[in-house]
Amino acid sequence: MTDPVSQERPQHPTFREALWYWLKLGFISFGGPAGQIAIMHQELVEKRRWIGERRFLHALNYCMVLPGPEAQQLAIYIGWLLHRTWGGIVAGTLFVLPSLFILAGLTYVYLAFGDLTLVKGLFNGIKPAVVAIVVFAAWRIGTRALKNKLLWLFAGISFLAIFAFKVPFPYIVLGAGILGFIGGKIAPDYFKPGGGHGASLKTYGPALIDDDTPAPEHTKFNTVHLIKLVIVFLALWGAAVLLLAHPVLKDMGIFFSKAALVTFGGAYAVLPYVYQGGVEHYHWLSAPQMIDGLALGETTPGPLIMVVSFVGFVGGWTRQILGPDLLLLAGFIGACVATYFTFLPSFLFILAGAPLVEATHGDLKFTAPLTGITAAVVGVVLNLGLFFGWHVIWPHATTAAPFAGGVEWFSALVSIAAFVALWKYKQDVMRVIAACAVIGLVYSYLG
Repeated sequence: MTDPVSQERPQHPTFREALWYWLKLGFISFGGPAGQIAIMHQELVEKRRWIGERRFLHALNYCMVLPGPEAQQLAIYIGWLLHRTWGGIVAGTLFVLPSLFILAGLTYVYLAFGDLTLVKGLFNGIKPAVVAIVVFAAWRIGTRALKNKLLWLFAGISFLAIFAFKVPFPYIVLGAGILGFIGGKIAPDYFKPGGGHGASLKTYGPALIDDDTPAPEHTKFNTVHLIKLVIVFLALWGAAVLLLAHPVLKDMGIFFSKAALVTFGGAYAVLPYVYQGGVEHYHWLSAPQMIDGLALGETTPGPLIMVVSFVGFVGGWTRQILGPDLLLLAGFIGACVATYFTFLPSFLFILAGAPLVEATHGDLKFTAPLTGITAAVVGVVLNLGLFFGWHVIWPHATTAAPFAGGVEWFSALVSIAAFVALWKYKQDVMRVIAACAVIGLVYSYLG
């Protein structure tokens, strides 16, 4: 027996009701984009019925085409639908704010007490788990995205491009998007979206914002409003850059602004770009620290791309931008800079683009480039998994001697066990990380 579907349309939530929901979401949004979107779907579509199923998926499809964290952008979109511009700003800000403070606190503990056997032991288990999580992410995205041989070819070419020929990630995204757009014209059946994160078109009763409800006045495109938004965005970005007097912070502002524009396909896809900049070019942190940062990002709420906060914190700390006596404040400032410049463009993309998107439903020319990009991202994420695995399983290897120093068998076995737990036994990521952390701790004390 199931409860009968209510046929009464819900009342419009007050701004205060929505604010408390978005704040709550910021603290419980674990599980990466798929988990975060599932949480929003369950609460906003099924329970509260603030937005209908088709409208939810239409907004999600637009967010998936954009660079940036799709779950946060979806929150901005729905917040904007409900309470105009300020609704979107509040929803998007509260989605990441709790994560910023939690991750900053964990990063401080990591940097200040990382030499303790306790902390080392925990990370000895977490690092191999991260390898398994990234490889599993490639598999999970692949099963959703690679629906035919042509998309498999996209994934294979992107893997070879980044692994063998070191093609920069933005070029792979651009190429895949262009080919997807062309493919949508020539062979549209190969590029039809699969429904977005497995959501199905069920009926939960009439929603506040549904297919049959008239469009609110603020959702209609307005040229003057668009110009105002762009001017405000440029002012916020430019003023922030000018206020960053320290060269390290200025480099962070510019670098993370660029990163925000190439984060197609989710956090896993852009991590190689963040790695190239943060580790190889600017030397804000080391490769092992980058893996540790991803581990911390997996254990905190909010978008996984919040790992940029870890990068900014470590960069501010290691470069001692405020001197050797103010490392905590320096790290927190670095984390805030990284977060601000990474997420600022998302607000413009949604608040400026959503009125146009509201006028289109199911248009293939918007979704076909995404299909191509998502397929290519499978290859990029697989490359990232191999890269992390190389650093963890051959910790003493170098580019010149890629298998030097012997295999770290403990790490290899933990990675395999973690992948099996995720893949075969469908275990939650948080449980896998916790179990691996305990195993690493026990191994460190016994060793």
